[in-house]
Amino acid sequence: MKKSLVLAMAMALGVTASAYAANPFSDVPAGHWAYDSVAKLAAAGVVDGYADGAFDGDKLMTRYEMAQIVAKAMAKGANVDKLAAEFADELDTLGVRVAKLEKGADAVKINGQVRYRYMESDLSGNEHTMRTRLWVNGQINDGWEYTALLQHVNDLDDDAASEDVKLNRAYLDGRLGGLAVHAGRWDECTSTANILDAYVDGIKVSYGEKVKVYGMAAKAATSCYTDMTLDSGDRVYVLGAETKVGAFDVYANYFKADNAWVAGKDERKYTYKEDLEEGKFVVDETKTTGEDNRKYETKEIYNIGLGLDLAKNVRLGYEYMWGDSEYDKAVSKDGWVARLDYKGAGEEVGSFGIHAQWFDQPINCWLSPTHDGNVFEEDGGYEGYNIGFDYTIAKNIMLDVNYYNTEAKVGNEEDERIFADVYFTF
Repeated sequence: MKKSLVLAMAMALGVTASAYAANPFSDVPAGHWAYDSVAKLAAAGVVDGYADGAFDGDKLMTRYEMAQIVAKAMAKGANVDKLAAEFADELDTLGVRVAKLEKGADAVKINGQVRYRYMESDLSGNEHTMRTRLWVNGQINDGWEYTALLQHVNDLDDDAASEDVKLNRAYLDGRLGGLAVHAGRWDECTSTANILDAYVDGIKVSYGEKVKVYGMAAKAATSCYTDMTLDSGDRVYVLGAETKVGAFDVYANYFKADNAWVAGKDERKYTYKEDLEEGKFVVDETKTTGEDNRKYETKEIYNIGLGLDLAKNVRLGYEYMWGDSEYDKAVSKDGWVARLDYKGAGEEVGSFGIHAQWFDQPINCWLSPTHDGNVFEEDGGYEGYNIGFDYTIAKNIMLDVNYYNTEAKVGNEEDERIFADVYFTF
């Protein structure tokens, strides 16, 4: 390796004049002209040497070796433009194209998140899990990109180690004329996700900025969530719009599922009687049958929501939703959710947020709600509240704690759940 190349690569990394680590190579003695620079490059992880422990500084490098060194230097923050200009002849001779390496490094990005969760529930017991997610983003061209999510969940209470890694999301984003296109498999969280938060396979298109309108046609993907009324393969359609009216953020949506679970449960059958005072049907008798008594129908739901900044760092949201009919006659066909937020944890260490939610959601007016409380999907839906806070503990480490108190719309079951989640991002 040329003397000027070694020195310039060390300078490109911003290293100091004296070696900050012992030289690991047997054939580069302390008095050698390249001792300091080679030691710095080795300590920075840019050069490795060979299996016999030698640096072999006089040996001619292959194209692959030079490309590897430049790529490592890039990863350590080296100014590749200066390297390319200073050693254009050497790089051209070796056939290395730094621009291609840069472009390739930028085209694919990987980000990760690890979540440790502790949960206590009155009805379902405790849970300790570790979830790992790796996001892969590939830039196809200026207008299109690809995103994938690999996920592994390890049940820490189970002695059997889980080795399942799933490709939970794989989708394309791009533009066709004035339309924004989203296609593949993703987790659809329409507006606030109080009606629909589910993995789907399909396509969603949107148009406009000040007034954004969108439509989706998809099928439910594998049952990634248990508290949902959709089975894998069920068709789901969404039409909606979002805009701002004065100080309010406003949205409205229409949902249609072609074969949603609307009432009943395994081994249970309800009979109803009409309550003349209340003007609705109520449960008269519950029988255990030993059979699956779930009822499926085409299900249509509408919602409208408002968001308002009440003061600095204080935001109020309200959503009203209704089904087109009383699929489950034991409960009403409309519901609502209200939420109040103060601040929110961000990148700054010590930042925090507090929130509270109140909800009344019969099963007639949701498909798969977003929160972690017990939604009593087999008992007519739920009502209750949630309070929680989040706090940034350290750089890229956040704590999120939530308490849910919900009760079934049919019957007398109640559940209290508390979640403590710690997120590590990288």
